[in-house]
Amino acid sequence: MGYWNARVEGMSAADIHELQFKLLKTQVYRLYSFSPFYHERMKAANVHPDDIKSLEDITKLPYMYKKDLRDHYPDKLFVGGQEELVRYHVSSGTTGKPTVVGYTQRDLDNWSESIARAMTSVGLGRNDVIQVSYGYGLFTGGLGAHYGAEKIGATVVPASTGNTERQLELIKDLRVTAICCTPSYFLHIAETAEKLGISIQKDTQLRTAILGAEPWSEKMRKRIEESTGINAYDIYGTSELSGPLFTECTAKDGMHVWGDLAYVEVIDPDTGERLGPGEKGEMVITMLQKEALPIVRYRTGDITSYDDSPCACGRHHLRIARLSGRVDDMLIIRGINVFPSQVEYTLMTIPELGEHFQIVVDRKGVLDNMLVRVELKPSAFSDKIADLMKLKKNVEYALRNSLNVAAQVELLEPGSLARFEGKAKHVIDNRSD
Repeated sequence: MGYWNARVEGMSAADIHELQFKLLKTQVYRLYSFSPFYHERMKAANVHPDDIKSLEDITKLPYMYKKDLRDHYPDKLFVGGQEELVRYHVSSGTTGKPTVVGYTQRDLDNWSESIARAMTSVGLGRNDVIQVSYGYGLFTGGLGAHYGAEKIGATVVPASTGNTERQLELIKDLRVTAICCTPSYFLHIAETAEKLGISIQKDTQLRTAILGAEPWSEKMRKRIEESTGINAYDIYGTSELSGPLFTECTAKDGMHVWGDLAYVEVIDPDTGERLGPGEKGEMVITMLQKEALPIVRYRTGDITSYDDSPCACGRHHLRIARLSGRVDDMLIIRGINVFPSQVEYTLMTIPELGEHFQIVVDRKGVLDNMLVRVELKPSAFSDKIADLMKLKKNVEYALRNSLNVAAQVELLEPGSLARFEGKAKHVIDNRSD
């Protein structure tokens, strides 16, 4: 397997750390000098750029939070003038003020470079036709994947989302070999193909899917790959970091975080204690070269762990594990922490169940109640009440063992739950507090 940028991707761990320190030092001096926000934050934390004498000294710097981005809407955190900006992206703002991200040309170049490395690491290149089925526009997913794909010389189909039958027609007629979209939308594409009598494995040349923008489990990956014959890879990014940035390589053993672009920490979300390799906690990211909207020690809210051992692919760039959820996505049911990804993982171990589910939480009196609504596979759907009741009890038993809290289960006919072209909406929380 080749590299897109052999000089950087092939660096030793020691060289990566040395480069990260130099970039961090440069960024901290720049922000202390030119960013009123970071200058005041560092003064309040009693830290000066001269105090950063090693990479480990990054812990002296204060955290940055999503709230900071919203409180300084739209562009009060930007460094440099508007004349240096070449693009804006804006988040949906579903939980408050939207997040506005500005980009200099260098920011866009680094973003495309990151995606080019990522796509090359999963075996894509000049001979591929890549269909981008993330949304285009203010959302970062579509354009991020698009420019990365063009950078490696691939042919791009900018399909965006929606019109799924047309998406399948494009996949067939244009001999698409790879697709970028959310895992839930890829499942919808696969379902639609089955209804139309199209075999993705036999009737198309699609062999690679880069899936992200929402958590999905290893069990879900296995189901997708076995049912469609493709190789599915995870990708990570957020709008405030740039957009989609880091993917797994062909080893499928974590997503490589390019050390010249970002530095990752994992902390206990409650205490802030830094955690070691393999320990699961909240990911904190520092973007080492970002110009327009600098990000230093940003608490992403994403739950993961990291591995700093050499990858089987030969790269020494740190890897982050598949996300297991978000701090703010966590449900507390009768004092027990429950992540939707835990529910999905358990459901995927039961062969009679389909891939689509929904969690409904409400409160009766003082007790929380969790209902898991899940579709059956067409082959498992039956009008025999006794069979369905037995399966229902088995699913409830599996969830209780996995989550350590009871959940009611409702088995649904295939196709009953809503389908989403973007991120799936797995949780409905009807509690008022």
